[in-house]
Amino acid sequence: MATDVGSWAAAPPADEAERSYSGDEDALNEAEVNGNWTPQEKALHEARLKAKAKRRLRKSSSRNSTSESFSESGDLVGGDPNSPKGKVNTNDRKSRTGKGRGLPKKGGAGGKGVWGAAGMVYEDEEPDARDPNYDESSQGDTVYAKVVPEIDEKELEKMVNPIVQEYFEHGDTKEVQIMLKELNLGPHKYEFSSLAVSLSLEGKASHRELTSRLLSDLSGKVMSQSDMARAFDKMLQELPDLILDTPEAPLMLGQFIARAIADHILPMSFLDCYKGKVDCEHARVALDRAAVLLKMKRGIVRLDNVWGVGGGQRPVKHLIKEMNLLLKEYLTSGDVLEAEHCLRDLEVPHFHHELVYEVIVMVLESTGDTASHMMIKLLQSFWKTGLITVDQMNRGFQRVYDELPEISLDVPHAHSIMETFVDLCYQESVITKQLRDACPSRGRKRFVSEGDGGLIKN
Repeated sequence: MATDVGSWAAAPPADEAERSYSGDEDALNEAEVNGNWTPQEKALHEARLKAKAKRRLRKSSSRNSTSESFSESGDLVGGDPNSPKGKVNTNDRKSRTGKGRGLPKKGGAGGKGVWGAAGMVYEDEEPDARDPNYDESSQGDTVYAKVVPEIDEKELEKMVNPIVQEYFEHGDTKEVQIMLKELNLGPHKYEFSSLAVSLSLEGKASHRELTSRLLSDLSGKVMSQSDMARAFDKMLQELPDLILDTPEAPLMLGQFIARAIADHILPMSFLDCYKGKVDCEHARVALDRAAVLLKMKRGIVRLDNVWGVGGGQRPVKHLIKEMNLLLKEYLTSGDVLEAEHCLRDLEVPHFHHELVYEVIVMVLESTGDTASHMMIKLLQSFWKTGLITVDQMNRGFQRVYDELPEISLDVPHAHSIMETFVDLCYQESVITKQLRDACPSRGRKRFVSEGDGGLIKN
């Protein structure tokens, strides 16, 4: 028993025993490795040694993780006390790079959900409508204002052209006023008048009449006299370009200026501002035309009808008279193009059946075949160019068919002349076969003879 106690007392410390044991084990293992081992046993032994070395390294690193760990020699392990690894309190808010005075960020007022630094006094702020806590009812009456962005000069033409073209169809100046008030034209307001006049120069006489009325209605309501004067001044400067598409632009612009002065759209002194100051030849022609028309205002010319009365606004009797004059001039000159031009200027495509009716009546009342061949040539030209449609052609012939009995009272041979003229028109592809077959023919009657009892035999 004493020997046992002595042996326990003489036993070395645990660390020394572990080191001696591990040293003996390494020596034994080294001896075994040098023995006759198989390759598999040798690889397994090396894997065990590597695992044991990792465990030792992990164990030693865990001891050195704190700043109070000591090495075997008794020295303090931890290096620089200012380094991040040497810090004892990991929740410290101070800079870990060793810079700065160690004060809290933004004086303690920079964190999320913080009201601000201690002792900070806030001033009263006006409510912001974009604030999510904004209460509209507590702010009193709210006034909503519609803000329309100003139209750019490049976009102005794209916006104005549809408005003017649509106005040429309906002719309602009040609708144009409403549409212009909805647009923010800004300083380019005067350009609407110049664009409207430019579009009317390329159109018909009725379009120019509608444009003059539109300018008269817009004056004083949407545009002032200075805006109108600026618009016509721009038109005079653009005449060299306008004359390329419309050769008669100088004369037409002069009529526009005269009509505008007569309607009090432009001041009476508008023409006096250009005396002796115009170098452009086309502008001088326009201004001279306006001056001549204004001097003749009380005489022959009425500036209210400077563009004539357009299309459907003319009386029916006046249109019939114009068509008769057109046909008589054609029979005299034989110029088909001039007749076509005159018919287009009337601007009554819905009334072209009247021209067809007058052509047939003139053929029935004429003597000889000259008028018949000339009228067939005229109708053929109108048919090929599409100036007279199928509906208008059929309607004109059908009117003559219905009135042929009455025409026969003045023209006894009307039926035979009509049949011959219809056959020629069909041969020249002016009318259809159905229309030719619809032509009425006068049946021959056998007169009373002796012994018939005084009855007419059919």
